[in-house]
Amino acid sequence: MVFSSLTFIYLFLPLSVLFHTITKNIIFRNLTLTIFSLIFYAWGEPMWIFLMLFSAFFDYFNGIFIEKWHGKFGAKFFVGLSIFGNLALLISYKYGGFIWDNLHAVFGYLPFDRPMNSLPIGISFYTFQTISYAVDVYRGDVKAQKNPLNFLMFVSLFHQLVAGPIVRYQTIAEQIENRKLNWSQMSDGVTRFCLGLFKKVVIANVAGELVNKYLEVGFNDLSSYEAWFGITMFSIQLYFDFSGYSDMAIGLGKLFGFEYDENFRHPYAAQSVGDFYRRWHISLGKFFRDYVYIPLGGNRSNQLRNIMIVWLLTGFWHGASWNFVLWGFYFGCFMIIEKLLDKVLKKTPRILRHTYTLILIVFSRAIFYFLDFEKLKLFVVNLFYSKNPIRESFMTDALEHVFWFILVIIFCIPWDEVFSPESKIRVNATATFNVVKPVVNIALLFLVTMLLVNSTYNPFLYFRF
Repeated sequence: MVFSSLTFIYLFLPLSVLFHTITKNIIFRNLTLTIFSLIFYAWGEPMWIFLMLFSAFFDYFNGIFIEKWHGKFGAKFFVGLSIFGNLALLISYKYGGFIWDNLHAVFGYLPFDRPMNSLPIGISFYTFQTISYAVDVYRGDVKAQKNPLNFLMFVSLFHQLVAGPIVRYQTIAEQIENRKLNWSQMSDGVTRFCLGLFKKVVIANVAGELVNKYLEVGFNDLSSYEAWFGITMFSIQLYFDFSGYSDMAIGLGKLFGFEYDENFRHPYAAQSVGDFYRRWHISLGKFFRDYVYIPLGGNRSNQLRNIMIVWLLTGFWHGASWNFVLWGFYFGCFMIIEKLLDKVLKKTPRILRHTYTLILIVFSRAIFYFLDFEKLKLFVVNLFYSKNPIRESFMTDALEHVFWFILVIIFCIPWDEVFSPESKIRVNATATFNVVKPVVNIALLFLVTMLLVNSTYNPFLYFRF
């Protein structure tokens, strides 16, 4: 089940909100939310629910034992067991086939068969959440959760279970046991959900159809303009697909009394590659910073090495393919270059920094998109040199989507950064929006519903990560 499906919007979500809201006792609210979360996860992939349950109770007991033997060898053993166990699950299901293929390519024969390609939805997210929980208990940043139901709810929360953001236990520990619903928060949640739904269906899905047209079918016939257009559309699809999902997840959290951290902050307004990834998939960046980069030495020792390790792992986290490792290496190199040329970059005019960043980001999407290196090489050649003429269909697509392009630009502008909190324009716009908010939400929901009824194209890209 996906958030942008009519079944979710008009059946699952209303029922889950209704039962959660009318149940006043926090114990029953948590039980209700857990049941609905398990139903949500089991809807399309019922067999994988047992793996998620195993992961949840595995780390529930690890947390108990880590706290019990805090400061002793037992705590180190169980935090190590948690990290090893979770990574073993992740590697087995996500990278097993990839490892087998590469070993087979090197040795020619292996005494065991290739593992099946079967990726449990959300495993990359909930394994990181449970690892962070165990490490935080070991560090003494949080107390171990004694109630197994509450811990299961934390792991299985359907708002962010299958595609993030990565929600740390310490962020919502208090809210799990002591949260109260208020209509203002729930109203904000509805608005945030409708905004994310609009970004997903109206922008990401339209961009995705153009991606299929320019990157999937005969891209060897593309002119350089068309190749750049196609990979730009993929950049747009990727951002609005994932940020739209994150908006919906944050909005859903508010509907149930949770406050999740932001996961995107207008990345296409960035002034450098480093700035871009401080704004993009923020929860993943913080995870690698706090649990990999800083323990390796951070800025204190071997900083450039630490940056490269983090980016290679970030690339590999996205998928079991060498193109993702190359993608991580690509950004690791530019992160290091920016560190070495920091003073030069700061003196560079803002427009040049912004242009340089966008070119590097859009080009990187080719590395991210093509799993096959041969296809990647052919496409990159087309980006910079192509004898193919511009097709008439390209001009037609460009003209038909003019107003859609304007909408994309409007949504990429960081309006909250353009206008200060004290700005009269911002204050007046906020006041006006608060008055018409219900009307806007209904209009967005009506538009999205019409599009979903008449369309069969509705994927979520980050489900595969």
